[in-house]
Amino acid sequence: MATQLTQSALAGLPDTVARPAYDRSALTAGILHVGVGNFHRAHMAWYLDRLFAEGRDHSWALRGAGVRPGDAAMRDRLAAQDWLTTLVELDPAGLSAQVLGSMVDFVAVDPRATIAAMADPAIRIVSLTITEGGYYVDAKTDGFDAGHPDMVHDAGAPDAPLTVFGMILAALRARRDAGHAPFTVLSCDNLPENGHVCARTLTGLARAQDPAMADWVQANVAFPNSMVDCITPATSDRERALVRDRFGIEDAAPVVCEPFRQWVLEDNFPQGRPALEAVGAEFVADVSRHELMKLRILNGGHAAIAYASALLGHHFVHDAMADGDIAAWLRALETREIVPTLQPIAGVSYDDYLTLIVSRFSNPQIGDTIPRLCLDGSNRQPKFILPTLRDRLAVGAPIDGLALELALWCRYCEGTTEAGAPIAANDDAHATLRQHALAARDDPRAFLSQHAIFGDLAGPAPLIAAFSDALSALRRDGVRATLVAYAADR
Repeated sequence: MATQLTQSALAGLPDTVARPAYDRSALTAGILHVGVGNFHRAHMAWYLDRLFAEGRDHSWALRGAGVRPGDAAMRDRLAAQDWLTTLVELDPAGLSAQVLGSMVDFVAVDPRATIAAMADPAIRIVSLTITEGGYYVDAKTDGFDAGHPDMVHDAGAPDAPLTVFGMILAALRARRDAGHAPFTVLSCDNLPENGHVCARTLTGLARAQDPAMADWVQANVAFPNSMVDCITPATSDRERALVRDRFGIEDAAPVVCEPFRQWVLEDNFPQGRPALEAVGAEFVADVSRHELMKLRILNGGHAAIAYASALLGHHFVHDAMADGDIAAWLRALETREIVPTLQPIAGVSYDDYLTLIVSRFSNPQIGDTIPRLCLDGSNRQPKFILPTLRDRLAVGAPIDGLALELALWCRYCEGTTEAGAPIAANDDAHATLRQHALAARDDPRAFLSQHAIFGDLAGPAPLIAAFSDALSALRRDGVRATLVAYAADR
């Protein structure tokens, strides 16, 4: 009989399950985190749990917060188990489970409650995992999208915001007016220069509300860049059953992840920070090269295998990596066109990092899925593939592989696999993507003409030519033969 996860039940959990090695009642919140999903709990919450277990920094516990309807459901699940989470590390050498206790509260999913929680001077960091598409970036300019309806609303209603950025501004305004120091805003999303992007969005919205507030934010609020990494699949009945049957815990919201984490942060926290370097995080003056390495090799690699694998009928990532043609395509694209865009990092071998990435993708215990990798391509492609493509075009370097990746995405957006099986919609822009993908059968430029995604890349002749050739090869020779041809072309 499995045990329902609660604070009072911790002592009765099986000996095989690690549990918080500290007094949770002595914790106080110093971080308010918006977006309490699986990645946050496998990453930041895990680092803090380890730090607290060392007897350090117990004033830096987590309060959760959210702005979407789904966040309320997560709050309800976690509230019933005293904000505890079961985390299972999917190590091929043997699975392990631990209960994380680093979260002590989750604010009601209501803008007023979130603003009040952020305005509390005990909160010194507001951190975010709101997805790559949550920062209101204009694809045409790569700047702040002031015309987005959400931003237009919050610009006109600063006291009744809908978005997390509107709530942050309202809280900062309250702290300023009360004479309290501003919190640091820490993005933990997979974006190039995520701190700079976050700052640009917040100050852009502030300027639309009140130019003086925007100037104050620029002068007083810190937005450190950070690089985060841990492959964390979605939770389904499969994972809940694993936690119940293997470890004897009834957890409504468990998390599974790979046995690897990386967190590199710029050390810019004016109001202080937890000593995360004591438990494996790395603080540096400039995180940009580490960040670019991860975004291009890992996230770009996920994009590279995603659509090819889906079209060939693979469901699990490890099965796709066991397909020699997929693995060869990935390595060829990475070594020829992605890695050459990166600047050296002292003490880092890109060849070794790529080998590590291939090993992580191949881990059969993770159960990561190709549909997850294909999710939200209209937001992910501009973050993980298009910047690399721009860099290659800028120096006149070959782009055949990157163009093929875009062609695979286009073919995927048509809505059927090579075997004719339907592909479920998994992008907010699905209808538009499919319309342009189908039009690209007659004119490949139709897909690239989506300015909200491709921006300036709609026009370069070398890309149009390479993309057209790749689409033609996919239709003429099929996905597998096209991948093999690229990998074999030395």
